[in-house]
Amino acid sequence: MANLNEIKTQLESVESVKIFFADLNGRIMGLPVNPDNIESIIAHGIGFDGSSVACFATVENSDRLLFPDPESFRLVKFTDETLGFFIGSVYNEKGSRAQADPRAVLENVLVEAKTEYGVRFLVGPEHEFFLLAENEVGEKMHSDKAGYFHTTPHDKGETIRNQIIAILKSCGIVFEKAHHEVTPSQHEINLEPTTPLDAADRTVLFNHVTQKVAVKNGLHATFMPKPFDNFNRSAFHIHLSMMNRVGENLFYDGDADYFLSKKARQFIGGIEKYGRETSLVMASTLNSYKAYVSEQEAPIIRGWGFGNRSSMVRVPYSNSPNNTRIELRSPDPSGNVYLQMATMIAMGLAGMKEELDCGRPDSGSTYDKHYKTKVWDKRFLPKSFYEALVEAERSKFLKELLGERIYDRYMELKIADWEDHRVNVTPLELEKYL
Repeated sequence: MANLNEIKTQLESVESVKIFFADLNGRIMGLPVNPDNIESIIAHGIGFDGSSVACFATVENSDRLLFPDPESFRLVKFTDETLGFFIGSVYNEKGSRAQADPRAVLENVLVEAKTEYGVRFLVGPEHEFFLLAENEVGEKMHSDKAGYFHTTPHDKGETIRNQIIAILKSCGIVFEKAHHEVTPSQHEINLEPTTPLDAADRTVLFNHVTQKVAVKNGLHATFMPKPFDNFNRSAFHIHLSMMNRVGENLFYDGDADYFLSKKARQFIGGIEKYGRETSLVMASTLNSYKAYVSEQEAPIIRGWGFGNRSSMVRVPYSNSPNNTRIELRSPDPSGNVYLQMATMIAMGLAGMKEELDCGRPDSGSTYDKHYKTKVWDKRFLPKSFYEALVEAERSKFLKELLGERIYDRYMELKIADWEDHRVNVTPLELEKYL
């Protein structure tokens, strides 16, 4: 448990304190509070208008409480200020957790994993983003023309990445690697693995730090998956390993084919089975589905493979049994990270419960398979936002996972988003049909 007196002492040196949370769309919300009142706020929460946050509350019943989680506290040292950072949990009233809080969904899945299956997890997300020129459009938005692993002077973002890494390091978050990605202006920073809840909280902090540092350097950091035609997207690959109560890696079996345990195969089988109906959580915007095309490193088929970057689930090379893990390659950074983490784990647990098997691994690139073109093909992940909406609308699994309140509100948000795109004319339509 975090020490309240230590937190109060550290807050004496800050310029601001903010409590952060993510709405159902994954957008970061932040409430500045008086650091002198932090003890009372931790104990009793602080009120806010839930009706003004996407689907958190209705106008006639809008009062909500935000409780900062002391375990999430970080002292974040920017060049112009020191920030006291908390993640908040949303309550209807003290003692009554709000059903619309996405963080609660992840917490509930982790409790189920521990109590019913005796397992816990380590996760390591890959954070990808674009650094773009502000107030520009089209190709002028690019901040560089570099590609994968290119370095300075071609990589114009290395200085910014280093600034992000230094700020995170100052508040106890260690990076593993950072580099320029495949697409011009695209970057990746990977952090050390941690628990799922901490990784989700840390993602909120990462996104905030990245966007603020970019602005300080005259650029705009975006987590939009695919800003440019004919280029790779930004993904949000999630690496995950599963341990028992004494810390043994349950995905490893020294006597099994490829050293992959039965539980690992079941876990992957669950992700394969429910991958289509949960796609709306992993890829949650219309733009997300512009990326599910061949040869651009986004998975298009429900399958798994060893070291295969065209597979939906990849089993990376490991030099140690303790490092045996899986990587889910379908998510992107436009979604709500708490729902994405919860959904990945819940799919795997369902695979264990139902004793599913993942089948044979993908052989060769899945992009090279020659399938007859069909509008609706369940071998594939959804190819469009609309297809993902239909799958989610039919899904009993997703409704049970999210709970009726979040499920209904989430579907309302996403259907409204689809309708907005459906009825508005795009430049491409004018070009083709005018």
